[in-house]
Amino acid sequence: MRILLVEDNDTLADGLSTILRGSGYAVDVVGDGVSAEAAVAAQSFDLIILDLNLPGMDGLDVLRSIRARQNPAAVMILTARGAPEERVRGLDLGADDYLTKPFEVTELEARIRVLLRRQAGLRSSRVDFGGLTFDLTSRTFTAANRTMDIPARELGLLELLFLRAGKVVSKETIVNSLTGFDDELSANAIEQYVSRLRKRLQAHGLTIKTARGIGYYLDILADQG
Repeated sequence: MRILLVEDNDTLADGLSTILRGSGYAVDVVGDGVSAEAAVAAQSFDLIILDLNLPGMDGLDVLRSIRARQNPAAVMILTARGAPEERVRGLDLGADDYLTKPFEVTELEARIRVLLRRQAGLRSSRVDFGGLTFDLTSRTFTAANRTMDIPARELGLLELLFLRAGKVVSKETIVNSLTGFDDELSANAIEQYVSRLRKRLQAHGLTIKTARGIGYYLDILADQG
C-alpha cells in the first residue's frame, strides 16, 4: 500500500515515514501543497495524510484540488487545527478522517488500517482465501493457526494480490504500490518475489498465476478444487 505524507515539519515527517515504512508501507513525503498536488497528479496513492498548515498553499485547497480531480485516494487530515468548524469543513470537502495534533501513533496506525480496509472494500479485518488468513490489523498471514514469516517486500506483494484474489494485478500497480519515489523495483525483482511466494503458497493450496504481458493474480491450485 502506498501513502503520501504531506507534512512541512521535517522532524515529524521523518519520524512518521520511518514508522510507516517499518510497517511495510511505501511512503512518499512532500513538505508543501504545490508539491502535494504534483505528486498526486503524477502518481496513484492508496492514502494521503494531509497537514493543513502548509507553506504556499493551504491543505484544504490541496484537498479541494484532489477531490476536483475525482481522485479516489483516501485522505486523512492530520493537523493542529482542531476547532469543530475546521473538522466539519475538512470532512465536507472530502476528507475521510480528521486527526488533530498531538496524537498517539497507535491511534494513527489504527485509523490508517481502517481507511485502507475501507479502500479495499472490506468490512472485516480478517480475510480468508484458500488455506490462508490475512489479518489487516497486524498485517500477518496465518495458515493452520501458525503465523507465516515473510520478508517485507514479499509480504507487500502477497497482501496486494490477496486483497484482489482472482483478479489480475498489473505490473505497474505492483511497482506503484510497493515503491516510493526514491525506490526502484525491476521486472526481474518482481519475478523473483513471485517465484519465492509460489513456493511458500503451494503447501497452502494457493499459487500465483501469470497473465502474460499484464501482471499476476492469486488463485487456488487446480488440484485443490
